[in-house]
Amino acid sequence: MVRDNNYGDSWDSWVEEALAKLHSSKLLRSLRPINLSPQPHKNSEDDYQVFDEMQPWDRSSVEISISEPTFHKWLLDIPSSGDEDICSNGVADNKEANGRFKKLLLFSGNDYLGLSSHPTIARAAANAAQKHGMGPRGSALICGYTNYHRLLESSLADLKKKEDCLLCPTGFAANMAVMVALGNIVSLLDAAEKPMKEDRIAIFSDALNHASIIDGIRLAERQHTVDVYVYRHCDMSHLSSLLSSCELKKKVVVTDSLFSMDGDFAPMNELVNLRERHGFLLVIDDAHGTLVCGKHGGGVAEEFSCDRQVDICIGTLSKAAGCHGGFIACSKKWKQLIQSRGRSFIFSTSSPVPIAAAAHAAVIVGKKEAWRRKAIWNRVQEFRALTGIPITSPIISLIVGSEEKALKASRHLLKSGFHVTAIRPPTVPPNSCRFCYIFMMTLLMLFYAKDICLVLDAFSLWFLRRSAPFHPIPVSGNAI
Repeated sequence: MVRDNNYGDSWDSWVEEALAKLHSSKLLRSLRPINLSPQPHKNSEDDYQVFDEMQPWDRSSVEISISEPTFHKWLLDIPSSGDEDICSNGVADNKEANGRFKKLLLFSGNDYLGLSSHPTIARAAANAAQKHGMGPRGSALICGYTNYHRLLESSLADLKKKEDCLLCPTGFAANMAVMVALGNIVSLLDAAEKPMKEDRIAIFSDALNHASIIDGIRLAERQHTVDVYVYRHCDMSHLSSLLSSCELKKKVVVTDSLFSMDGDFAPMNELVNLRERHGFLLVIDDAHGTLVCGKHGGGVAEEFSCDRQVDICIGTLSKAAGCHGGFIACSKKWKQLIQSRGRSFIFSTSSPVPIAAAAHAAVIVGKKEAWRRKAIWNRVQEFRALTGIPITSPIISLIVGSEEKALKASRHLLKSGFHVTAIRPPTVPPNSCRFCYIFMMTLLMLFYAKDICLVLDAFSLWFLRRSAPFHPIPVSGNAI
Protein backbone atom coordinates (compact mmCIF):
# COMPACT_ATOMS: atom_id res chain seq x y z
CA MET A 1 0.00 0.00 0.00
CA VAL A 2 1.35 3.43 -0.97
CA ARG A 3 1.61 5.73 2.06
CA ASP A 4 3.31 9.00 2.87
CA ASN A 5 5.82 9.13 5.71
CA ASN A 6 3.41 10.83 8.09
CA TYR A 7 0.94 8.02 7.65
CA GLY A 8 3.53 5.29 8.20
CA ASP A 9 4.75 6.90 11.41
CA SER A 10 1.28 7.41 12.77
CA TRP A 11 -1.67 5.12 12.09
CA ASP A 12 0.34 1.91 11.80
CA SER A 13 2.12 2.60 15.07
CA TRP A 14 -1.11 3.63 16.83
CA VAL A 15 -2.87 0.44 15.76
CA GLU A 16 0.12 -1.68 16.80
CA GLU A 17 0.19 0.00 20.20
CA ALA A 18 -3.56 -0.50 20.63
CA LEU A 19 -3.21 -4.19 19.76
CA ALA A 20 -0.36 -4.54 22.25
CA LYS A 21 -2.60 -3.05 24.97
CA LEU A 22 -5.37 -5.48 24.08
CA HIS A 23 -2.93 -8.38 24.16
CA SER A 24 -1.51 -7.42 27.55
CA SER A 25 -5.06 -7.09 28.91
CA LYS A 26 -6.00 -10.47 27.40
CA LEU A 27 -8.70 -8.74 25.35
CA LEU A 28 -7.29 -9.44 21.89
CA ARG A 29 -9.83 -11.65 20.13
CA SER A 30 -8.99 -14.33 17.57
CA LEU A 31 -11.09 -16.05 14.93
CA ARG A 32 -10.83 -19.83 15.02
CA PRO A 33 -12.67 -21.32 12.04
CA ILE A 34 -14.62 -24.51 12.58
CA ASN A 35 -13.67 -26.94 9.85
CA LEU A 36 -16.81 -28.27 8.20
CA SER A 37 -16.34 -31.43 6.18
CA PRO A 38 -16.59 -31.88 3.27
CA GLN A 39 -14.57 -28.78 2.52
CA PRO A 40 -16.09 -25.80 0.69
CA HIS A 41 -15.36 -25.48 -3.01
CA LYS A 42 -11.69 -24.44 -3.25
CA ASN A 43 -10.96 -25.40 -6.81
CA SER A 44 -10.04 -23.08 -9.65
CA GLU A 45 -12.41 -20.27 -10.54
CA ASP A 46 -12.81 -22.09 -13.86
CA ASP A 47 -14.83 -24.75 -12.03
CA TYR A 48 -17.68 -22.30 -11.46
CA GLN A 49 -20.26 -22.36 -14.25
CA VAL A 50 -20.53 -18.99 -15.94
CA PHE A 51 -22.38 -17.68 -18.98
CA ASP A 52 -21.41 -15.27 -21.72
CA GLU A 53 -24.88 -13.88 -22.43
CA MET A 54 -28.30 -13.41 -20.87
CA GLN A 55 -30.33 -16.46 -19.88
CA PRO A 56 -34.09 -17.00 -19.41
CA TRP A 57 -33.84 -17.04 -15.61
CA ASP A 58 -32.29 -13.56 -15.49
CA ARG A 59 -35.71 -11.94 -15.89
CA SER A 60 -36.85 -13.18 -12.48
CA SER A 61 -34.74 -10.51 -10.79
CA VAL A 62 -36.93 -7.70 -12.08
CA GLU A 63 -40.32 -9.16 -13.00
CA ILE A 64 -42.61 -9.56 -10.02
CA SER A 65 -46.28 -10.23 -9.40
CA ILE A 66 -48.36 -8.94 -6.50
CA SER A 67 -51.88 -9.84 -5.51
CA GLU A 68 -54.75 -7.57 -6.53
CA PRO A 69 -55.64 -6.79 -2.86
CA THR A 70 -52.05 -5.75 -2.19
CA PHE A 71 -51.94 -3.74 -5.41
CA HIS A 72 -55.03 -1.74 -4.45
CA LYS A 73 -53.73 -1.16 -0.92
CA TRP A 74 -50.54 0.24 -2.39
CA LEU A 75 -52.51 2.53 -4.70
CA LEU A 76 -54.63 3.83 -1.81
CA ASP A 77 -51.65 3.95 0.57
CA ILE A 78 -53.48 1.67 3.01
CA PRO A 79 -51.25 0.02 5.64
CA SER A 80 -50.74 -3.67 4.93
CA SER A 81 -50.26 -6.42 7.50
CA GLY A 82 -48.41 -8.47 4.91
CA ASP A 83 -50.88 -11.36 5.06
CA GLU A 84 -52.18 -11.03 1.50
CA ASP A 85 -51.05 -13.35 -1.27
CA ILE A 86 -47.29 -13.02 -1.46
CA CYS A 87 -45.31 -11.50 -4.30
CA SER A 88 -44.37 -14.27 -6.66
CA ASN A 89 -42.31 -14.48 -9.82
CA GLY A 90 -44.14 -16.00 -12.73
CA VAL A 91 -47.47 -16.54 -10.94
CA ALA A 92 -49.32 -14.35 -13.40
CA ASP A 93 -48.44 -16.76 -16.20
CA ASN A 94 -51.07 -19.09 -14.78
CA LYS A 95 -54.39 -18.35 -16.53
CA GLU A 96 -56.36 -18.74 -13.28
CA ALA A 97 -54.10 -16.22 -11.58
CA ASN A 98 -54.26 -13.55 -14.28
CA GLY A 99 -57.25 -11.90 -12.65
CA ARG A 100 -55.75 -11.97 -9.15
CA PHE A 101 -52.19 -10.83 -9.72
CA LYS A 102 -50.60 -7.72 -11.15
CA LYS A 103 -47.33 -7.84 -13.07
CA LEU A 104 -44.74 -5.18 -12.30
CA LEU A 105 -41.23 -4.35 -13.45
CA LEU A 106 -38.96 -3.73 -10.47
CA PHE A 107 -37.02 -0.49 -10.90
CA SER A 108 -36.21 -0.04 -7.21
CA GLY A 109 -33.98 -2.98 -6.27
CA ASN A 110 -30.25 -3.32 -5.66
CA ASP A 111 -29.57 -6.55 -7.56
CA TYR A 112 -27.31 -4.73 -10.03
CA LEU A 113 -25.89 -7.82 -11.77
CA GLY A 114 -28.96 -10.01 -11.45
CA LEU A 115 -26.92 -12.56 -9.48
CA SER A 116 -29.68 -13.32 -6.96
CA SER A 117 -31.18 -15.78 -9.46
CA HIS A 118 -27.91 -17.10 -10.94
CA PRO A 119 -27.94 -20.94 -10.92
CA THR A 120 -24.27 -21.23 -9.94
CA ILE A 121 -24.88 -19.15 -6.84
CA ALA A 122 -28.13 -20.93 -6.02
CA ARG A 123 -26.36 -24.27 -6.39
CA ALA A 124 -23.57 -23.18 -4.02
CA ALA A 125 -26.14 -22.24 -1.37
CA ALA A 126 -28.15 -25.43 -1.87
CA ASN A 127 -25.10 -27.70 -1.68
CA ALA A 128 -23.90 -26.06 1.52
CA ALA A 129 -27.39 -26.27 3.06
CA GLN A 130 -27.72 -29.95 2.18
CA LYS A 131 -24.33 -30.75 3.73
CA HIS A 132 -24.37 -28.48 6.78
CA GLY A 133 -27.82 -27.01 7.24
CA MET A 134 -27.33 -23.43 8.44
CA GLY A 135 -24.02 -24.30 10.10
CA PRO A 136 -23.01 -23.49 13.69
CA ARG A 137 -25.20 -20.73 15.11
CA GLY A 138 -23.37 -18.18 17.20
CA SER A 139 -21.19 -15.11 16.89
CA ALA A 140 -18.01 -15.43 14.86
CA LEU A 141 -15.85 -15.21 18.00
CA ILE A 142 -17.68 -18.11 19.65
CA CYS A 143 -18.63 -20.79 17.12
CA GLY A 144 -20.14 -19.13 14.03
CA TYR A 145 -16.93 -18.77 12.01
CA THR A 146 -16.21 -21.63 9.61
CA ASN A 147 -13.92 -22.49 6.72
CA TYR A 148 -16.73 -21.26 4.43
CA HIS A 149 -16.56 -17.81 6.00
CA ARG A 150 -12.78 -17.79 5.78
CA LEU A 151 -12.89 -18.69 2.08
CA LEU A 152 -15.30 -15.80 1.43
CA GLU A 153 -13.07 -13.39 3.33
CA SER A 154 -10.10 -14.46 1.21
CA SER A 155 -11.99 -13.91 -2.05
CA LEU A 156 -13.16 -10.45 -0.92
CA ALA A 157 -9.65 -9.44 0.20
CA ASP A 158 -8.39 -10.45 -3.24
CA LEU A 159 -11.19 -8.52 -4.96
CA LYS A 160 -10.39 -5.38 -2.97
CA LYS A 161 -6.59 -5.83 -3.13
CA LYS A 162 -6.34 -5.83 0.66
CA GLU A 163 -4.34 -7.99 3.04
CA ASP A 164 -7.40 -9.42 4.79
CA CYS A 165 -11.13 -9.07 5.29
CA LEU A 166 -13.65 -9.35 8.12
CA LEU A 167 -17.23 -10.50 7.50
CA CYS A 168 -20.12 -8.79 9.27
CA PRO A 169 -23.82 -9.72 9.33
CA THR A 170 -24.77 -6.60 7.33
CA GLY A 171 -23.17 -3.61 5.67
CA PHE A 172 -24.76 -1.46 8.39
CA ALA A 173 -23.01 -3.53 11.07
CA ALA A 174 -19.71 -3.28 9.17
CA ASN A 175 -19.76 0.53 9.19
CA MET A 176 -20.78 0.60 12.84
CA ALA A 177 -17.95 -1.78 13.79
CA VAL A 178 -15.29 0.32 12.06
CA MET A 179 -16.43 3.61 13.60
CA VAL A 180 -16.71 2.18 17.12
CA ALA A 181 -13.31 0.47 16.83
CA LEU A 182 -11.79 3.79 15.77
CA GLY A 183 -13.18 5.47 18.86
CA ASN A 184 -11.68 2.71 21.01
CA ILE A 185 -8.12 3.43 19.86
CA VAL A 186 -7.83 6.54 22.02
CA SER A 187 -9.10 4.82 25.17
CA LEU A 188 -6.65 1.99 24.60
CA LEU A 189 -3.70 4.35 24.16
CA ASP A 190 -4.68 6.69 27.00
CA ALA A 191 -5.79 5.07 30.25
CA ALA A 192 -7.27 8.33 31.55
CA GLU A 193 -11.05 8.38 31.97
CA LYS A 194 -11.20 11.48 29.79
CA PRO A 195 -8.32 11.60 27.26
CA MET A 196 -6.53 14.86 26.67
CA LYS A 197 -7.79 16.98 23.79
CA GLU A 198 -4.67 16.45 21.67
CA ASP A 199 -5.02 12.66 21.92
CA ARG A 200 -8.50 12.55 20.41
CA ILE A 201 -9.31 11.37 16.88
CA ALA A 202 -10.72 13.77 14.27
CA ILE A 203 -13.27 12.12 11.97
CA PHE A 204 -14.18 14.01 8.79
CA SER A 205 -17.43 12.78 7.26
CA ASP A 206 -19.21 13.72 4.02
CA ALA A 207 -22.54 15.44 4.67
CA LEU A 208 -24.43 12.82 2.64
CA ASN A 209 -22.81 9.68 4.03
CA HIS A 210 -24.98 6.63 4.66
CA ALA A 211 -26.96 6.41 7.90
CA SER A 212 -24.81 3.52 9.12
CA ILE A 213 -21.70 5.72 8.99
CA ILE A 214 -23.52 8.53 10.77
CA ASP A 215 -24.85 6.24 13.50
CA GLY A 216 -21.43 4.62 13.92
CA ILE A 217 -19.81 8.03 14.36
CA ARG A 218 -22.45 8.99 16.92
CA LEU A 219 -21.62 5.87 18.93
CA ALA A 220 -17.93 6.70 18.69
CA GLU A 221 -18.70 10.22 19.96
CA ARG A 222 -20.32 8.73 23.06
CA GLN A 223 -16.90 7.39 24.03
CA HIS A 224 -15.68 11.03 24.29
CA THR A 225 -12.63 10.15 22.21
CA VAL A 226 -13.45 11.68 18.82
CA ASP A 227 -14.17 15.09 17.35
CA VAL A 228 -16.43 15.05 14.30
CA TYR A 229 -16.24 17.42 11.33
CA VAL A 230 -18.86 17.25 8.59
CA TYR A 231 -17.72 18.63 5.26
CA ARG A 232 -20.05 19.79 2.49
CA HIS A 233 -20.99 17.04 0.07
CA CYS A 234 -17.98 16.18 -2.13
CA ASP A 235 -16.52 19.63 -1.44
CA MET A 236 -12.77 19.02 -1.34
CA SER A 237 -11.97 22.69 -0.74
CA HIS A 238 -14.07 22.60 2.42
CA LEU A 239 -12.49 19.31 3.51
CA SER A 240 -9.00 20.66 2.86
CA SER A 241 -9.75 23.73 4.96
CA LEU A 242 -11.06 21.62 7.84
CA LEU A 243 -8.03 19.33 7.70
CA SER A 244 -5.60 22.23 7.66
CA SER A 245 -7.22 23.95 10.63
CA CYS A 246 -7.43 20.76 12.72
CA GLU A 247 -4.54 20.37 15.16
CA LEU A 248 -5.27 16.75 16.09
CA LYS A 249 -2.72 14.23 14.83
CA LYS A 250 -5.08 11.30 14.37
CA LYS A 251 -7.30 12.11 11.38
CA VAL A 252 -9.83 9.92 9.55
CA VAL A 253 -11.80 10.75 6.41
CA VAL A 254 -14.83 8.55 5.75
CA THR A 255 -17.07 8.73 2.69
CA ASP A 256 -19.43 6.75 0.54
CA SER A 257 -17.73 5.93 -2.75
CA LEU A 258 -20.98 5.98 -4.76
CA PHE A 259 -23.75 7.85 -2.96
CA SER A 260 -26.95 5.85 -2.73
CA MET A 261 -29.41 8.75 -2.91
CA ASP A 262 -27.82 11.12 -5.45
CA GLY A 263 -25.90 8.60 -7.54
CA ASP A 264 -22.70 10.65 -7.68
CA PHE A 265 -19.15 9.50 -6.99
CA ALA A 266 -16.83 10.71 -4.28
CA PRO A 267 -13.90 12.62 -5.86
CA MET A 268 -11.46 9.77 -5.26
CA ASN A 269 -8.42 11.32 -6.93
CA GLU A 270 -8.74 14.50 -4.90
CA LEU A 271 -9.20 12.49 -1.71
CA VAL A 272 -6.01 10.57 -2.44
CA ASN A 273 -4.12 13.83 -3.00
CA LEU A 274 -5.38 15.20 0.31
CA ARG A 275 -4.41 11.94 2.02
CA GLU A 276 -0.85 12.32 0.78
CA ARG A 277 -0.70 15.86 2.18
CA HIS A 278 -2.39 15.26 5.54
CA GLY A 279 -1.64 11.60 6.29
CA PHE A 280 -5.21 10.70 7.28
CA LEU A 281 -6.79 7.27 7.33
CA LEU A 282 -9.05 6.93 4.27
CA VAL A 283 -12.18 4.83 4.82
CA ILE A 284 -14.74 4.30 2.05
CA ASP A 285 -18.13 2.61 1.98
CA ASP A 286 -18.21 0.87 -1.40
CA ALA A 287 -21.64 -0.71 -1.00
CA HIS A 288 -22.88 0.39 -4.43
CA GLY A 289 -19.54 0.16 -6.22
CA THR A 290 -18.49 -3.40 -5.39
CA LEU A 291 -18.77 -5.65 -8.49
CA VAL A 292 -20.36 -2.71 -10.35
CA CYS A 293 -17.28 -0.56 -10.97
CA GLY A 294 -13.77 -1.45 -12.06
CA LYS A 295 -12.50 -3.83 -14.71
CA HIS A 296 -12.67 -6.81 -12.35
CA GLY A 297 -15.51 -5.53 -10.17
CA GLY A 298 -13.14 -4.30 -7.46
CA GLY A 299 -15.25 -1.19 -6.99
CA VAL A 300 -14.90 2.56 -7.24
CA ALA A 301 -11.31 2.59 -5.98
CA GLU A 302 -10.30 0.15 -8.71
CA GLU A 303 -12.11 2.27 -11.29
CA PHE A 304 -10.16 5.34 -10.20
CA SER A 305 -6.90 3.35 -9.85
CA CYS A 306 -6.50 4.21 -6.18
CA ASP A 307 -7.38 0.96 -4.41
CA ARG A 308 -3.93 0.85 -2.79
CA GLN A 309 -4.47 4.28 -1.24
CA VAL A 310 -7.78 3.31 0.38
CA ASP A 311 -6.95 2.04 3.87
CA ILE A 312 -10.27 0.46 4.82
CA CYS A 313 -12.95 -0.54 2.31
CA ILE A 314 -16.39 -1.41 3.63
CA GLY A 315 -18.92 -3.18 1.46
CA THR A 316 -22.05 -5.26 1.30
CA LEU A 317 -22.99 -8.58 -0.25
CA SER A 318 -26.68 -7.70 -0.55
CA LYS A 319 -26.47 -5.53 -3.66
CA ALA A 320 -24.45 -6.52 -6.74
CA ALA A 321 -23.51 -9.86 -5.14
CA GLY A 322 -27.22 -10.67 -4.80
CA CYS A 323 -26.78 -12.31 -1.39
CA HIS A 324 -26.57 -10.96 2.16
CA GLY A 325 -24.00 -9.62 4.60
CA GLY A 326 -21.30 -6.99 4.93
CA PHE A 327 -17.52 -6.95 4.98
CA ILE A 328 -14.50 -4.85 5.91
CA ALA A 329 -11.45 -5.21 3.64
CA CYS A 330 -8.33 -3.97 5.42
CA SER A 331 -4.93 -4.95 6.80
CA LYS A 332 -4.50 -7.86 9.21
CA LYS A 333 -3.81 -5.42 12.05
CA TRP A 334 -6.98 -3.46 11.45
CA LYS A 335 -8.93 -6.70 11.23
CA GLN A 336 -7.59 -7.76 14.64
CA LEU A 337 -8.55 -4.43 16.15
CA ILE A 338 -12.06 -4.33 14.66
CA GLN A 339 -12.87 -7.93 15.59
CA SER A 340 -11.73 -7.15 19.16
CA ARG A 341 -13.53 -3.80 19.60
CA GLY A 342 -16.28 -3.55 16.97
CA ARG A 343 -19.38 -4.26 19.01
CA SER A 344 -21.76 -4.78 16.08
CA PHE A 345 -19.43 -7.56 14.89
CA ILE A 346 -18.70 -9.07 18.31
CA PHE A 347 -22.31 -9.33 19.46
CA SER A 348 -23.95 -10.47 16.21
CA THR A 349 -24.57 -14.01 15.01
CA SER A 350 -22.52 -14.81 11.93
CA SER A 351 -24.13 -15.41 8.55
CA PRO A 352 -25.41 -18.94 7.85
CA VAL A 353 -23.02 -21.20 5.96
CA PRO A 354 -25.19 -21.36 2.79
CA ILE A 355 -25.09 -17.56 2.59
CA ALA A 356 -21.30 -17.56 2.86
CA ALA A 357 -21.06 -20.24 0.16
CA ALA A 358 -23.41 -18.33 -2.14
CA ALA A 359 -21.57 -15.04 -1.61
CA HIS A 360 -18.22 -16.64 -2.44
CA ALA A 361 -19.71 -18.00 -5.67
CA ALA A 362 -21.18 -14.55 -6.40
CA VAL A 363 -17.76 -12.89 -6.09
CA ILE A 364 -16.29 -15.41 -8.55
CA VAL A 365 -19.18 -15.13 -11.01
CA GLY A 366 -19.34 -11.35 -10.68
CA LYS A 367 -15.68 -11.06 -11.64
CA LYS A 368 -15.81 -13.54 -14.51
CA GLU A 369 -19.08 -12.44 -16.13
CA ALA A 370 -17.75 -8.97 -16.92
CA TRP A 371 -20.37 -8.56 -19.65
CA ARG A 372 -22.94 -7.97 -16.91
CA ARG A 373 -20.94 -5.05 -15.57
CA LYS A 374 -20.48 -3.65 -19.08
CA ALA A 375 -24.22 -3.85 -19.70
CA ILE A 376 -24.96 -1.73 -16.61
CA TRP A 377 -22.95 1.11 -18.09
CA ASN A 378 -24.58 0.58 -21.49
CA ARG A 379 -27.94 1.17 -19.77
CA VAL A 380 -26.55 4.33 -18.19
CA GLN A 381 -25.48 5.60 -21.62
CA GLU A 382 -28.89 4.74 -23.10
CA PHE A 383 -30.68 6.65 -20.34
CA ARG A 384 -28.42 9.66 -20.94
CA ALA A 385 -29.13 9.53 -24.67
CA LEU A 386 -32.89 9.24 -24.18
CA THR A 387 -33.26 12.00 -21.60
CA GLY A 388 -30.28 14.31 -21.92
CA ILE A 389 -29.83 14.02 -18.16
CA PRO A 390 -26.08 13.84 -17.41
CA ILE A 391 -26.20 10.87 -15.04
CA THR A 392 -22.86 9.34 -14.02
CA SER A 393 -23.95 6.06 -12.43
CA PRO A 394 -26.75 3.45 -12.40
CA ILE A 395 -28.42 5.36 -9.55
CA ILE A 396 -30.72 8.06 -10.87
CA SER A 397 -32.34 10.46 -8.44
CA LEU A 398 -35.15 12.77 -9.54
CA ILE A 399 -36.52 15.41 -7.19
CA VAL A 400 -40.28 15.91 -7.44
CA GLY A 401 -40.79 18.18 -4.43
CA SER A 402 -43.19 17.47 -1.60
CA GLU A 403 -43.89 14.11 -0.01
CA GLU A 404 -47.44 14.19 -1.39
CA LYS A 405 -46.20 14.73 -4.93
CA ALA A 406 -43.70 11.91 -4.60
CA LEU A 407 -46.35 9.49 -3.38
CA LYS A 408 -48.76 10.48 -6.17
CA ALA A 409 -46.06 10.00 -8.79
CA SER A 410 -45.18 6.62 -7.31
CA ARG A 411 -48.82 5.53 -7.49
CA HIS A 412 -49.04 6.71 -11.11
CA LEU A 413 -46.03 4.59 -12.02
CA LEU A 414 -47.48 1.65 -10.11
CA LYS A 415 -50.65 1.87 -12.20
CA SER A 416 -48.44 1.89 -15.29
CA GLY A 417 -46.73 -1.34 -14.19
CA PHE A 418 -43.51 -0.01 -12.63
CA HIS A 419 -42.35 -0.49 -9.05
CA VAL A 420 -40.58 2.79 -8.22
CA THR A 421 -40.54 3.77 -4.57
CA ALA A 422 -40.75 7.35 -3.36
CA ILE A 423 -37.84 8.11 -1.04
CA ARG A 424 -39.20 10.21 1.84
CA PRO A 425 -37.91 11.87 5.01
CA PRO A 426 -36.01 10.99 7.11
CA THR A 427 -34.08 9.24 4.32
CA VAL A 428 -33.87 12.58 2.50
CA PRO A 429 -34.35 16.16 3.80
CA PRO A 430 -37.91 17.58 3.91
CA ASN A 431 -39.25 18.96 0.59
CA SER A 432 -36.76 16.95 -1.44
CA CYS A 433 -38.68 13.69 -1.78
CA ARG A 434 -37.34 11.81 -4.72
CA PHE A 435 -37.56 8.70 -6.78
CA CYS A 436 -34.44 6.64 -6.54
CA TYR A 437 -33.99 4.60 -9.71
CA ILE A 438 -31.41 1.93 -9.34
CA PHE A 439 -30.60 0.55 -12.77
CA MET A 440 -29.79 -3.09 -12.27
CA MET A 441 -27.93 -5.45 -14.46
CA THR A 442 -31.21 -7.17 -15.14
CA LEU A 443 -31.80 -4.29 -17.55
CA LEU A 444 -29.47 -6.20 -19.83
CA MET A 445 -31.64 -9.26 -19.89
CA LEU A 446 -35.17 -7.94 -20.20
CA PHE A 447 -35.08 -4.22 -19.52
CA TYR A 448 -34.49 -3.42 -23.13
CA ALA A 449 -34.40 0.12 -24.45
CA LYS A 450 -38.18 -0.10 -24.93
CA ASP A 451 -38.65 -0.76 -21.19
CA ILE A 452 -36.63 2.33 -20.34
CA CYS A 453 -38.68 4.29 -22.87
CA LEU A 454 -41.93 3.06 -21.31
CA VAL A 455 -41.02 4.06 -17.76
CA LEU A 456 -39.79 7.45 -19.02
CA ASP A 457 -43.04 7.92 -20.93
CA ALA A 458 -44.99 7.16 -17.75
CA PHE A 459 -42.88 9.67 -15.85
CA SER A 460 -43.29 12.33 -18.53
CA LEU A 461 -47.06 11.82 -18.65
CA TRP A 462 -47.35 12.41 -14.91
CA PHE A 463 -45.31 15.61 -15.11
CA LEU A 464 -47.14 16.89 -18.20
CA ARG A 465 -50.52 16.46 -16.50
CA ARG A 466 -49.28 18.81 -13.79
CA SER A 467 -47.42 21.19 -16.11
CA ALA A 468 -44.29 20.44 -14.09
CA PRO A 469 -40.76 20.22 -15.50
CA PHE A 470 -38.72 17.03 -15.30
CA HIS A 471 -35.95 17.95 -12.78
CA PRO A 472 -32.87 15.78 -12.32
CA ILE A 473 -30.87 16.21 -9.14
CA PRO A 474 -27.53 17.94 -9.80
CA VAL A 475 -24.54 15.62 -10.08
CA SER A 476 -21.73 16.90 -7.88
CA GLY A 477 -19.37 13.94 -7.78
CA ASN A 478 -16.86 12.63 -10.28
CA ALA A 479 -17.99 10.69 -13.32
CA ILE A 480 -16.39 7.50 -14.53
